[in-house]
Amino acid sequence: QVQLVESGGGLVQAGGSLRLSCAASGRTFSTYAMGWFRQAPGKERDFVSAISSNGRTRYYADSVKGRFTISRDNAKNTVYLQMNSLEPEDTGVYYCAARVAFLRTTPKEYDYWGQGTQVTVSS
Repeated sequence: QVQLVESGGGLVQAGGSLRLSCAASGRTFSTYAMGWFRQAPGKERDFVSAISSNGRTRYYADSVKGRFTISRDNAKNTVYLQMNSLEPEDTGVYYCAARVAFLRTTPKEYDYWGQGTQVTVSS
């Protein structure tokens, strides 16, 4: 089992940047694919980005391609989401999630979730 703790959210103006971090417990972090999802008020939880266990494969939602970058440091048990050129539509609670083996893009395929961190982008 793995526990996940997100940090780095906050309030930022449109066009600004934030870097989210997700720290994982346990000694098997390098075996997990990791994903970032977000949920706006009244909406479903949507896929943002995912990275394979070895960091070589990365997926992005079309809405964030070219603006967001996912990365991981297996030595630090941490996955990151660098968010640039933020837009008001990026507002929501951002969750990181973990699953064993291959990365996926749907929430139901992830086994472990963090508590989320709020990102608010003002116009």
